[in-house]
Amino acid sequence: MKKVLYAAVMAVVIVVAGFGAYLTLLKPERANPRDIRIAMTAERIERGRYLFENVADCGGCHSDRDWTRYGGPEKAGRRGSGMAFPEELDFPGSIVAPNITPDPATGLGTWTDGEKIRAIREGISRDGHPLFGFMPYQSFAGMSDDDVQALVAYLNTMPPVRSAMPRTKLDFPVSLLSRLDPKPVSGPVGAPPASNRKLYGEYLVRLADCEGCHSQLDKGKPVSGLEFAGGHTFQIGKLVVNSANITPDEETGLGKWSEEQFVMRFRANEHLTLENAPPANQSGFTVMPWASFSHLKEDDVRAIYTYLRGVKPVRNAVDVHPLQPGS
Repeated sequence: MKKVLYAAVMAVVIVVAGFGAYLTLLKPERANPRDIRIAMTAERIERGRYLFENVADCGGCHSDRDWTRYGGPEKAGRRGSGMAFPEELDFPGSIVAPNITPDPATGLGTWTDGEKIRAIREGISRDGHPLFGFMPYQSFAGMSDDDVQALVAYLNTMPPVRSAMPRTKLDFPVSLLSRLDPKPVSGPVGAPPASNRKLYGEYLVRLADCEGCHSQLDKGKPVSGLEFAGGHTFQIGKLVVNSANITPDEETGLGKWSEEQFVMRFRANEHLTLENAPPANQSGFTVMPWASFSHLKEDDVRAIYTYLRGVKPVRNAVDVHPLQPGS
């Protein structure tokens, strides 16, 4: 009996050790970056600006922000300069969104357009290492060829900012498991027609990564069955917010919201700036990029509403602004 038990234990050890060795030696699945030089037209750059500022909110992660004010607005002159995420967010390691300005020493100034496209949609950095999945490249994999080229065109026009950022350091075993996430984008990628509000709304929701914030996560992935149901906790300093349930559940989600109410909620912060943003407090603390989303095109907001009305309703009551000791 002891020999059988010993053999079983050794078999498990060998399997675990073998899998660990496999992960240690594993390189992420990757393709060579495209050999492409993007034409810098005014129309393309403007579309890229809209995607950067208002849809994907790239600056929300890749800019130095003032968290003492409502919404954590970008600091003046620091757009795209990179950000080290606060430790309170409880990520598996020290997570840093790098400098994505065209600075040649500390940013993307020496990257090719193809390398930028690969990083955005496939999660592979210039040197071949995988990006941490908080960068929503798995959502951006569905970004159309036209849109990703427009986004890169805008990145190429940004003022360079000299800002050396440390690299992300992931804890074990996430440091190894993250190598399994990147996947090459194969074939042409198109966007659905804006005239199809439900499909185009789904496209916009994916680019904005609404699911990533408005879902409870398990090992970085939305918990199955609770997509868009809220409850993801964000903490910056002593301020805490739980993401809202945005499913069409009538009691705990958006089920009773009219389309006009939804549009007006997005418009509520269109005059918000760094200069006029009020001090942050627990009762109104948010990481939702309202200042950016308030300038979404009205048709795009209506498309998002249409798509969200069609997702599965989930009964999940969320205390968005929980009372904190001393608040």
